[in-house]
Amino acid sequence: MSRSIPSPPYSRRSMLLAGGTALFTTRGLFAEELMATPRLTEGPFYPDHLPLDRDNDLIVIGDSTTPAVGEITHLTGRILTKAGSPVRNASIEIWQCDANAVYLHSRDSNGKKQQQDPNFQGYGKFETAADGGYRFRTIKPVPYPGRPAPHIHIKVSQNGHELLTTQCMMRGYEKNSRDGVFRAAGDKARQELVMADFKPVPDSKIGEWSANFDIVLGRTPDDRQMKQ
Repeated sequence: MSRSIPSPPYSRRSMLLAGGTALFTTRGLFAEELMATPRLTEGPFYPDHLPLDRDNDLIVIGDSTTPAVGEITHLTGRILTKAGSPVRNASIEIWQCDANAVYLHSRDSNGKKQQQDPNFQGYGKFETAADGGYRFRTIKPVPYPGRPAPHIHIKVSQNGHELLTTQCMMRGYEKNSRDGVFRAAGDKARQELVMADFKPVPDSKIGEWSANFDIVLGRTPDDRQMKQ
């Protein structure tokens, strides 16, 4: 059963920023293309059996009234082209381990049934509208054994073409520099493009967080067709 998550307001400024960092390669409004979000590994735990509930609310599964363990986080952003145009009808998938560091994948969860949170959806999917915006309700990511940097996996597709696989990490987290995938993003400027500010939601009575993570595609299906 799908649930509707209220759409957050988007400002013109959010179109120009990714995770709080300017996307332009040089000064001057629209003078240069935006920097593409770095590609990062899919990792071994993309769900091998997708859940029946695949909506954009990972906190509650189906009609259950028991929420997932963890700090509720509202992850929002836009999918953009390098020219700064919003990408509509793009499919964005996210997946991550639960608050007990267990993925929705048999190779990880089979040996951790007592540890796994049965109320965490573990995977979600959303299709962008005309503004390129997406939104998910999930948990604040936690470290995973061998991965010091808390992270959320992201995959973007459109018209049957997989366009980008990347990860969103927490800006300012002290152990990011020890994480091999984070370092694989490249130099500091490119590392900035795979981080988002996780901020407390003002006046939230349950300690919710918000994070905005804009995604810039280096190539779209239209680009591929033009080059064939």
